[in-house]
Amino acid sequence: MSALSHLFAGERFAVAGLGRAGLPAARALVAMGADVTVWDDQEAARAAASDLVVAEPDMAAIDALILSPGIPHLLPKPHRLAEAARAAGIPILSDADLLYRAVRKAGSAARFVGITGTNGKSTTTALVAHILGRAGVPVAAGGNLGDAALSLGILPNGGVYVLEMSSYMLERLAALRFDAAAMLNLSADHIDRHGDMAGYAMAKRHIFDRQTAQDVAVIGCDDALSREMAADHGPARLISISEADPPIATAATLPGSHNAQNIAAATALCRALGLADDVIAAGIRTYPGLPHRQELVAETDGVLWVNDSKATNADSTARALACYDRMIWIAGGMAKEGGIETLAEFFPRIQHTLLIGRDAPIFAKTLTRHGMAFTMAETLENAVTLAARLIPTLSPAPQAVLLSPATASWDQFTGYDQRGDRFRDLAQAVAGGGI
Repeated sequence: MSALSHLFAGERFAVAGLGRAGLPAARALVAMGADVTVWDDQEAARAAASDLVVAEPDMAAIDALILSPGIPHLLPKPHRLAEAARAAGIPILSDADLLYRAVRKAGSAARFVGITGTNGKSTTTALVAHILGRAGVPVAAGGNLGDAALSLGILPNGGVYVLEMSSYMLERLAALRFDAAAMLNLSADHIDRHGDMAGYAMAKRHIFDRQTAQDVAVIGCDDALSREMAADHGPARLISISEADPPIATAATLPGSHNAQNIAAATALCRALGLADDVIAAGIRTYPGLPHRQELVAETDGVLWVNDSKATNADSTARALACYDRMIWIAGGMAKEGGIETLAEFFPRIQHTLLIGRDAPIFAKTLTRHGMAFTMAETLENAVTLAARLIPTLSPAPQAVLLSPATASWDQFTGYDQRGDRFRDLAQAVAGGGI
Protein backbone atom coordinates (compact mmCIF):
# COMPACT_ATOMS: atom_id res chain seq x y z
CA MET A 1 0.00 0.00 0.00
CA SER A 2 1.30 3.47 -0.89
CA ALA A 3 2.24 5.79 1.96
CA LEU A 4 -0.13 8.31 0.43
CA SER A 5 -3.08 6.01 -0.16
CA HIS A 6 -4.91 7.29 2.91
CA LEU A 7 -4.93 11.00 2.00
CA PHE A 8 -8.37 11.02 0.36
CA ALA A 9 -9.71 7.74 1.72
CA GLY A 10 -13.49 7.84 1.99
CA GLU A 11 -13.84 10.91 -0.28
CA ARG A 12 -15.76 10.72 -3.54
CA PHE A 13 -14.83 12.72 -6.62
CA ALA A 14 -15.95 12.98 -10.21
CA VAL A 15 -13.42 14.19 -12.78
CA ALA A 16 -14.85 15.60 -16.00
CA GLY A 17 -12.55 16.27 -18.94
CA LEU A 18 -9.77 13.72 -19.36
CA GLY A 19 -7.11 15.79 -21.05
CA ARG A 20 -3.73 17.02 -19.83
CA ALA A 21 -5.08 18.00 -16.41
CA GLY A 22 -8.05 15.71 -15.83
CA LEU A 23 -6.63 12.26 -16.44
CA PRO A 24 -3.51 12.70 -14.28
CA ALA A 25 -5.66 14.23 -11.56
CA ALA A 26 -8.03 11.27 -11.59
CA ARG A 27 -5.21 8.75 -11.35
CA ALA A 28 -3.54 10.71 -8.56
CA LEU A 29 -6.80 10.81 -6.58
CA VAL A 30 -7.21 7.04 -6.95
CA ALA A 31 -3.63 6.55 -5.73
CA MET A 32 -4.48 8.70 -2.71
CA GLY A 33 -7.42 6.48 -1.77
CA ALA A 34 -10.35 8.41 -3.24
CA ASP A 35 -13.42 6.89 -4.87
CA VAL A 36 -13.24 8.38 -8.39
CA THR A 37 -15.61 8.39 -11.35
CA VAL A 38 -14.39 9.93 -14.62
CA TRP A 39 -16.11 11.25 -17.70
CA ASP A 40 -15.31 12.88 -21.02
CA ASP A 41 -17.71 13.65 -23.84
CA GLN A 42 -15.18 12.27 -26.34
CA GLU A 43 -15.18 8.50 -26.79
CA ALA A 44 -11.44 8.36 -27.46
CA ALA A 45 -10.72 10.12 -24.17
CA ARG A 46 -12.97 7.70 -22.30
CA ALA A 47 -11.16 4.77 -23.91
CA ALA A 48 -7.81 6.15 -22.71
CA ALA A 49 -9.15 6.00 -19.14
CA SER A 50 -10.13 2.32 -19.23
CA ASP A 51 -8.18 1.69 -16.01
CA LEU A 52 -10.64 3.95 -14.17
CA VAL A 53 -14.39 3.91 -13.47
CA VAL A 54 -15.84 5.65 -16.53
CA ALA A 55 -19.43 6.84 -16.20
CA GLU A 56 -21.44 10.04 -16.13
CA PRO A 57 -21.34 10.93 -12.44
CA ASP A 58 -24.32 10.79 -10.13
CA MET A 59 -24.19 14.09 -8.24
CA ALA A 60 -25.83 12.48 -5.23
CA ALA A 61 -22.88 10.11 -4.97
CA ILE A 62 -19.93 12.57 -5.04
CA ASP A 63 -18.42 15.17 -2.73
CA ALA A 64 -16.89 17.39 -5.42
CA LEU A 65 -16.59 17.73 -9.20
CA ILE A 66 -13.11 18.30 -10.63
CA LEU A 67 -13.73 20.06 -13.92
CA SER A 68 -10.86 20.45 -16.39
CA PRO A 69 -9.94 24.14 -16.83
CA GLY A 70 -11.06 24.34 -20.45
CA ILE A 71 -14.63 23.25 -19.65
CA PRO A 72 -16.88 26.18 -18.64
CA HIS A 73 -18.98 26.06 -15.50
CA LEU A 74 -20.59 29.48 -16.02
CA LEU A 75 -19.85 31.31 -19.29
CA PRO A 76 -20.30 31.26 -22.21
CA LYS A 77 -22.48 28.22 -21.53
CA PRO A 78 -22.00 25.86 -18.60
CA HIS A 79 -21.34 22.22 -19.31
CA ARG A 80 -24.29 20.03 -18.33
CA LEU A 81 -22.29 18.34 -15.55
CA ALA A 82 -21.38 21.74 -14.13
CA GLU A 83 -25.05 22.72 -14.20
CA ALA A 84 -25.98 19.50 -12.41
CA ALA A 85 -23.27 20.01 -9.79
CA ARG A 86 -24.34 23.58 -9.08
CA ALA A 87 -27.97 22.55 -8.84
CA ALA A 88 -27.02 19.86 -6.31
CA GLY A 89 -24.76 22.19 -4.30
CA ILE A 90 -21.66 20.17 -5.22
CA PRO A 91 -18.43 22.22 -5.26
CA ILE A 92 -16.59 22.54 -8.56
CA LEU A 93 -12.84 22.55 -7.91
CA SER A 94 -9.46 22.82 -9.58
CA ASP A 95 -6.95 20.02 -9.11
CA ALA A 96 -4.55 22.66 -7.71
CA ASP A 97 -6.88 22.94 -4.73
CA LEU A 98 -6.65 19.20 -4.14
CA LEU A 99 -2.84 19.30 -4.39
CA TYR A 100 -2.80 21.84 -1.57
CA ARG A 101 -5.12 19.69 0.53
CA ALA A 102 -3.04 16.57 -0.16
CA VAL A 103 0.21 18.28 0.83
CA ARG A 104 -1.25 19.51 4.09
CA LYS A 105 -2.92 16.14 4.81
CA ALA A 106 0.48 14.50 4.29
CA GLY A 107 1.92 16.76 7.01
CA SER A 108 4.19 18.73 4.69
CA ALA A 109 4.69 22.47 5.26
CA ALA A 110 5.97 22.97 1.69
CA ARG A 111 5.26 26.48 0.46
CA PHE A 112 3.13 27.46 -2.52
CA VAL A 113 3.91 30.14 -5.09
CA GLY A 114 1.20 31.12 -7.58
CA ILE A 115 1.77 33.13 -10.74
CA THR A 116 -0.88 34.60 -13.01
CA GLY A 117 -1.40 37.45 -15.47
CA THR A 118 -2.42 37.75 -19.10
CA ASN A 119 1.14 37.42 -20.39
CA GLY A 120 4.44 36.19 -19.01
CA LYS A 121 3.13 33.73 -16.45
CA SER A 122 4.69 30.65 -18.07
CA THR A 123 8.12 32.28 -18.35
CA THR A 124 7.97 33.61 -14.80
CA THR A 125 6.84 30.22 -13.45
CA ALA A 126 9.65 28.40 -15.22
CA LEU A 127 12.19 31.05 -14.22
CA VAL A 128 11.28 30.89 -10.52
CA ALA A 129 11.42 27.09 -10.59
CA HIS A 130 14.81 27.21 -12.33
CA ILE A 131 16.25 29.64 -9.77
CA LEU A 132 14.98 27.55 -6.86
CA GLY A 133 16.19 24.28 -8.34
CA ARG A 134 19.65 25.69 -9.04
CA ALA A 135 19.76 26.91 -5.44
CA GLY A 136 19.14 23.37 -4.20
CA VAL A 137 15.55 23.94 -3.07
CA PRO A 138 13.21 20.95 -3.63
CA VAL A 139 10.82 22.35 -6.23
CA ALA A 140 7.93 21.20 -8.39
CA ALA A 141 6.43 23.37 -11.14
CA GLY A 142 3.19 22.82 -12.98
CA GLY A 143 -0.47 23.75 -13.12
CA ASN A 144 -1.32 25.59 -16.31
CA LEU A 145 2.27 24.97 -17.42
CA GLY A 146 3.71 21.47 -17.75
CA ASP A 147 2.49 18.80 -15.36
CA ALA A 148 -1.00 18.90 -13.90
CA ALA A 149 -0.91 20.19 -10.32
CA LEU A 150 -2.14 17.02 -8.63
CA SER A 151 0.49 14.90 -10.36
CA LEU A 152 3.39 16.84 -8.78
CA GLY A 153 3.70 14.61 -5.71
CA ILE A 154 4.40 15.55 -2.09
CA LEU A 155 7.42 17.75 -1.38
CA PRO A 156 9.17 17.89 2.02
CA ASN A 157 8.80 20.77 4.44
CA GLY A 158 11.48 22.88 2.73
CA GLY A 159 10.02 22.37 -0.73
CA VAL A 160 8.26 24.90 -2.95
CA TYR A 161 5.45 24.38 -5.45
CA VAL A 162 5.50 26.93 -8.26
CA LEU A 163 2.13 26.92 -10.01
CA GLU A 164 1.12 28.79 -13.12
CA MET A 165 -2.52 29.68 -12.52
CA SER A 166 -4.92 30.49 -15.35
CA SER A 167 -8.07 32.48 -14.73
CA TYR A 168 -10.00 29.25 -15.34
CA MET A 169 -8.17 27.54 -12.48
CA LEU A 170 -8.32 30.50 -10.12
CA GLU A 171 -12.09 30.79 -10.17
CA ARG A 172 -12.35 27.21 -8.83
CA LEU A 173 -10.19 27.48 -5.70
CA ALA A 174 -11.64 26.88 -2.25
CA ALA A 175 -8.68 26.07 0.04
CA LEU A 176 -5.36 26.87 -1.64
CA ARG A 177 -3.42 29.72 -0.03
CA PHE A 178 -0.29 31.02 -1.73
CA ASP A 179 2.62 32.01 0.49
CA ALA A 180 3.73 34.22 -2.38
CA ALA A 181 1.52 35.16 -5.33
CA ALA A 182 2.20 37.25 -8.42
CA MET A 183 -0.23 38.97 -10.78
CA LEU A 184 1.89 40.24 -13.66
CA ASN A 185 -0.40 42.23 -15.98
CA LEU A 186 -3.91 42.43 -17.35
CA SER A 187 -5.12 42.94 -20.91
CA ALA A 188 -8.16 41.68 -22.80
CA ASP A 189 -8.28 37.87 -22.99
CA HIS A 190 -10.79 35.08 -22.31
CA ILE A 191 -13.66 37.55 -22.29
CA ASP A 192 -16.04 34.82 -23.48
CA ARG A 193 -15.36 32.88 -20.26
CA HIS A 194 -15.61 35.83 -17.88
CA GLY A 195 -18.19 38.09 -19.54
CA ASP A 196 -16.14 41.29 -19.54
CA MET A 197 -12.83 42.71 -18.33
CA ALA A 198 -14.22 43.19 -14.85
CA GLY A 199 -15.08 39.50 -14.66
CA TYR A 200 -11.66 38.56 -16.01
CA ALA A 201 -9.91 40.79 -13.45
CA MET A 202 -12.06 39.32 -10.67
CA ALA A 203 -10.97 35.81 -11.65
CA LYS A 204 -7.31 36.84 -11.58
CA ARG A 205 -7.76 38.50 -8.19
CA HIS A 206 -8.56 35.09 -6.65
CA ILE A 207 -4.82 34.36 -6.56
CA PHE A 208 -4.68 36.52 -3.41
CA ASP A 209 -7.60 34.79 -1.68
CA ARG A 210 -6.89 33.54 1.85
CA GLN A 211 -3.49 35.26 2.01
CA THR A 212 -2.48 36.66 5.39
CA ALA A 213 -0.17 39.41 6.57
CA GLN A 214 2.67 36.84 6.57
CA ASP A 215 2.30 36.29 2.81
CA VAL A 216 3.54 38.30 -0.18
CA ALA A 217 1.59 39.72 -3.12
CA VAL A 218 3.69 40.72 -6.13
CA ILE A 219 1.81 42.88 -8.63
CA GLY A 220 2.99 44.38 -11.90
CA CYS A 221 2.05 48.03 -12.13
CA ASP A 222 2.55 48.76 -15.82
CA ASP A 223 -1.18 48.78 -16.65
CA ALA A 224 -4.14 50.52 -15.06
CA LEU A 225 -6.11 47.40 -14.14
CA SER A 226 -3.14 45.89 -12.33
CA ARG A 227 -2.56 49.13 -10.45
CA GLU A 228 -6.18 49.01 -9.31
CA MET A 229 -5.61 45.49 -8.04
CA ALA A 230 -2.49 46.60 -6.18
CA ALA A 231 -4.58 49.19 -4.36
CA ASP A 232 -6.95 46.48 -3.08
CA HIS A 233 -5.17 43.14 -2.99
CA GLY A 234 -5.85 42.01 0.57
CA PRO A 235 -3.73 41.75 3.73
CA ALA A 236 -0.51 40.34 2.21
CA ARG A 237 2.64 42.45 1.98
CA LEU A 238 2.62 44.19 -1.40
CA ILE A 239 5.64 44.28 -3.70
CA SER A 240 5.04 46.37 -6.83
CA ILE A 241 7.15 45.52 -9.88
CA SER A 242 7.56 47.00 -13.35
CA GLU A 243 9.36 46.29 -16.60
CA ALA A 244 11.26 49.53 -15.85
CA ASP A 245 12.86 47.99 -12.73
CA PRO A 246 16.63 47.52 -13.23
CA PRO A 247 17.18 43.74 -13.41
CA ILE A 248 19.66 42.16 -11.04
CA ALA A 249 20.77 39.97 -13.96
CA THR A 250 19.80 39.27 -17.57
CA ALA A 251 19.79 36.28 -19.90
CA ALA A 252 19.91 35.88 -23.68
CA THR A 253 16.78 33.74 -23.38
CA LEU A 254 14.84 36.65 -21.85
CA PRO A 255 14.82 39.42 -24.50
CA GLY A 256 12.66 42.54 -24.44
CA SER A 257 11.19 44.86 -21.85
CA HIS A 258 8.34 42.46 -21.07
CA ASN A 259 10.89 39.93 -19.86
CA ALA A 260 12.32 42.63 -17.62
CA GLN A 261 8.96 42.51 -15.83
CA ASN A 262 9.16 38.72 -15.64
CA ILE A 263 12.67 38.97 -14.16
CA ALA A 264 11.46 41.57 -11.64
CA ALA A 265 8.57 39.32 -10.59
CA ALA A 266 10.80 36.25 -10.26
CA THR A 267 13.32 38.25 -8.25
CA ALA A 268 10.63 39.51 -5.85
CA LEU A 269 9.16 36.03 -5.39
CA CYS A 270 12.53 34.39 -4.77
CA ARG A 271 13.52 37.10 -2.29
CA ALA A 272 10.23 36.47 -0.48
CA LEU A 273 11.23 32.80 -0.27
CA GLY A 274 14.54 33.75 1.37
CA LEU A 275 17.01 33.49 -1.51
CA ALA A 276 19.95 35.91 -1.68
CA ASP A 277 20.37 38.23 -4.64
CA ASP A 278 23.58 36.57 -5.86
CA VAL A 279 21.83 33.20 -5.92
CA ILE A 280 18.85 34.69 -7.79
CA ALA A 281 21.13 36.43 -10.30
CA ALA A 282 23.03 33.19 -11.00
CA GLY A 283 19.73 31.45 -11.70
CA ILE A 284 18.56 34.18 -14.07
CA ARG A 285 21.81 34.12 -16.05
CA THR A 286 21.55 30.35 -16.59
CA TYR A 287 17.83 30.24 -17.47
CA PRO A 288 17.44 28.06 -20.61
CA GLY A 289 14.13 29.53 -21.84
CA LEU A 290 10.84 27.89 -22.79
CA PRO A 291 9.67 26.55 -26.13
CA HIS A 292 7.23 28.70 -28.12
CA ARG A 293 8.16 31.90 -26.27
CA GLN A 294 10.52 33.84 -28.52
CA GLU A 295 12.37 30.60 -29.08
CA LEU A 296 15.20 30.86 -31.58
CA VAL A 297 14.72 27.78 -33.76
CA ALA A 298 16.93 28.45 -36.80
CA GLU A 299 19.17 31.01 -38.48
CA THR A 300 19.72 31.59 -42.19
CA ASP A 301 22.35 34.06 -43.38
CA GLY A 302 22.08 36.09 -40.21
CA VAL A 303 18.25 36.10 -40.16
CA LEU A 304 16.73 34.65 -36.99
CA TRP A 305 13.69 32.35 -37.17
CA VAL A 306 11.77 32.93 -33.96
CA ASN A 307 8.96 30.73 -32.63
CA ASP A 308 6.63 32.83 -30.48
CA SER A 309 3.56 30.64 -30.99
CA LYS A 310 2.54 31.13 -27.34
CA ALA A 311 1.56 34.70 -28.30
CA THR A 312 -2.17 34.02 -28.56
CA ASN A 313 -3.31 37.63 -28.14
CA ALA A 314 -2.26 41.02 -29.46
CA ASP A 315 -0.70 42.21 -26.22
CA SER A 316 1.66 39.24 -26.12
CA THR A 317 2.57 39.74 -29.78
CA ALA A 318 3.32 43.42 -29.11
CA ARG A 319 6.06 42.34 -26.73
CA ALA A 320 7.68 40.24 -29.45
CA LEU A 321 7.34 42.85 -32.19
CA ALA A 322 9.09 45.36 -29.92
CA CYS A 323 12.24 43.20 -29.90
CA TYR A 324 13.11 43.65 -33.59
CA ASP A 325 13.55 46.68 -35.85
CA ARG A 326 13.00 44.80 -39.12
CA MET A 327 11.12 41.57 -39.62
CA ILE A 328 8.85 39.32 -41.62
CA TRP A 329 5.82 38.64 -39.42
CA ILE A 330 3.70 35.47 -39.57
CA ALA A 331 0.32 36.01 -37.92
CA GLY A 332 -3.24 34.72 -37.88
CA GLY A 333 -5.52 32.00 -36.63
CA MET A 334 -8.60 32.46 -34.46
CA ALA A 335 -8.54 36.15 -33.56
CA LYS A 336 -9.30 37.53 -30.11
CA GLU A 337 -11.56 40.51 -29.50
CA GLY A 338 -9.99 43.67 -30.91
CA GLY A 339 -7.85 41.89 -33.48
CA ILE A 340 -4.46 43.54 -34.16
CA GLU A 341 -5.42 47.21 -34.30
CA THR A 342 -3.51 47.84 -31.07
CA LEU A 343 -0.30 46.67 -32.79
CA ALA A 344 -0.28 49.58 -35.27
CA GLU A 345 2.59 51.34 -33.48
CA PHE A 346 4.83 48.40 -34.40
CA PHE A 347 3.81 48.22 -38.06
CA PRO A 348 6.76 50.37 -39.25
CA ARG A 349 9.07 47.60 -38.06
CA ILE A 350 7.34 44.98 -40.23
CA GLN A 351 8.67 44.61 -43.77
CA HIS A 352 6.07 42.05 -44.84
CA THR A 353 3.28 40.13 -43.11
CA LEU A 354 2.27 36.59 -43.99
CA LEU A 355 -1.27 35.80 -42.86
CA ILE A 356 -2.54 32.33 -42.00
CA GLY A 357 -5.65 30.80 -40.51
CA ARG A 358 -9.34 31.42 -40.24
CA ASP A 359 -9.31 35.11 -39.43
CA ALA A 360 -6.58 36.19 -41.84
CA PRO A 361 -9.16 38.32 -43.76
CA ILE A 362 -9.87 40.30 -40.58
CA PHE A 363 -6.18 41.01 -40.08
CA ALA A 364 -5.84 41.83 -43.79
CA LYS A 365 -8.40 44.64 -43.44
CA THR A 366 -6.42 46.17 -40.59
CA LEU A 367 -3.14 45.94 -42.51
CA THR A 368 -4.75 47.45 -45.61
CA ARG A 369 -5.99 50.45 -43.63
CA HIS A 370 -2.43 51.08 -42.51
CA GLY A 371 -0.86 50.59 -45.94
CA MET A 372 1.04 47.48 -44.90
CA ALA A 373 2.44 44.91 -47.33
CA PHE A 374 1.03 41.42 -46.73
CA THR A 375 0.35 38.09 -48.40
CA MET A 376 -2.51 35.71 -47.68
CA ALA A 377 -0.41 32.59 -47.09
CA GLU A 378 -3.33 30.57 -45.62
CA THR A 379 -1.19 27.86 -44.04
CA LEU A 380 1.95 27.86 -41.94
CA GLU A 381 3.70 25.72 -44.53
CA ASN A 382 3.02 28.31 -47.23
CA ALA A 383 4.08 31.14 -44.91
CA VAL A 384 7.49 29.61 -44.18
CA THR A 385 8.11 28.92 -47.86
CA LEU A 386 7.16 32.49 -48.76
CA ALA A 387 9.30 33.92 -45.95
CA ALA A 388 12.36 32.07 -47.23
CA ARG A 389 11.75 33.51 -50.71
CA LEU A 390 11.14 37.03 -49.39
CA ILE A 391 14.32 37.35 -47.32
CA PRO A 392 16.73 37.99 -50.24
CA THR A 393 14.33 40.53 -51.83
CA LEU A 394 14.22 42.82 -48.80
CA SER A 395 16.70 45.63 -48.22
CA PRO A 396 17.89 46.04 -45.59
CA ALA A 397 17.65 42.37 -44.71
CA PRO A 398 15.19 41.45 -41.94
CA GLN A 399 16.55 40.66 -38.52
CA ALA A 400 13.97 37.95 -37.99
CA VAL A 401 11.17 35.83 -39.36
CA LEU A 402 8.80 35.98 -36.41
CA LEU A 403 5.90 33.62 -35.82
CA SER A 404 3.88 35.55 -33.25
CA PRO A 405 0.28 34.88 -34.30
CA ALA A 406 -1.73 37.10 -31.90
CA THR A 407 -4.45 34.44 -32.08
CA ALA A 408 -5.60 31.11 -30.78
CA SER A 409 -4.55 28.15 -32.92
CA TRP A 410 -7.52 25.77 -32.87
CA ASP A 411 -8.61 26.44 -36.44
CA GLN A 412 -5.57 24.61 -37.84
CA PHE A 413 -3.80 23.03 -34.85
CA THR A 414 -4.54 21.26 -31.58
CA GLY A 415 -2.87 24.07 -29.66
CA TYR A 416 -0.19 26.74 -29.76
CA ASP A 417 2.42 24.08 -28.98
CA GLN A 418 1.62 22.02 -32.07
CA ARG A 419 1.68 25.24 -34.13
CA GLY A 420 5.07 26.14 -32.70
CA ASP A 421 6.47 22.64 -33.16
CA ARG A 422 5.44 22.71 -36.82
CA PHE A 423 7.06 26.11 -37.34
CA ARG A 424 10.27 24.86 -35.71
CA ASP A 425 10.38 21.85 -38.04
CA LEU A 426 9.71 23.99 -41.11
CA ALA A 427 12.26 26.66 -40.16
CA GLN A 428 14.94 24.07 -39.48
CA ALA A 429 14.20 22.50 -42.84
CA VAL A 430 14.79 25.92 -44.43
CA ALA A 431 18.07 26.29 -42.57
CA GLY A 432 19.12 22.82 -43.70
CA GLY A 433 18.06 23.33 -47.30
CA GLY A 434 14.91 21.25 -46.94
CA ILE A 435 12.57 23.84 -48.46
